[in-house]
Amino acid sequence: MANRLPNISNKHRICIICEGSEEYKYLERLNELHVWNEIYEISLVNAEGNGNIPARYQDRYQNGFYEAVLVFCDTEKKPYEQYEDIKRKINEFHGVDNAADEVVIFANPCTLQVVSKHWTDEIIKSPAKKTNASLIEKYTGIKDYKGRVDQIDEIMKYVTSDNFDVMKEHIGKIATDGSIVGSSNFNKLVSSFGDADTTWITTLNEILDR
Repeated sequence: MANRLPNISNKHRICIICEGSEEYKYLERLNELHVWNEIYEISLVNAEGNGNIPARYQDRYQNGFYEAVLVFCDTEKKPYEQYEDIKRKINEFHGVDNAADEVVIFANPCTLQVVSKHWTDEIIKSPAKKTNASLIEKYTGIKDYKGRVDQIDEIMKYVTSDNFDVMKEHIGKIATDGSIVGSSNFNKLVSSFGDADTTWITTLNEILDR
């Protein structure tokens, strides 16, 4: 990453641009649980909508404070127009055809695909909150889920350090091709942040700085 500011901390500074409250609250919860390797200092940004992701990403990347900037977002339903637009803009920003493939952590069709893996290996096939409300009620007791902030906060109480390992097992078994309904590459983030080996950061920046 060009023009990176010197790191006076002994931790590796990572920034993740989150599509909205569900993504932000989930990663915030994982930070609170201290499930990641302690060598990482992870900052989160709520983009408050997928249309704001490219600008937030460019801003955090260009300020040079972070060693790596990532994105966490949904694909939503086919044909994934907004998701593909985010990737296209990131690729254009870097001038690298596959830049987005390296920095975008996705959940198809929605973030519940990842969150629910703390409790079940059931595959989520629709981003519709009404469709998924029964699954959320089954595992958390929260009725009529509509994605309100108070409901998200309540759901996060059921994401624990104990079932984090359950999530890792489940998420490691699903497809990682973003064009497949029920897929996610969240395991990529889990592997990177759970390990003291930071060569992934060097490799990432070599790809982006080509």
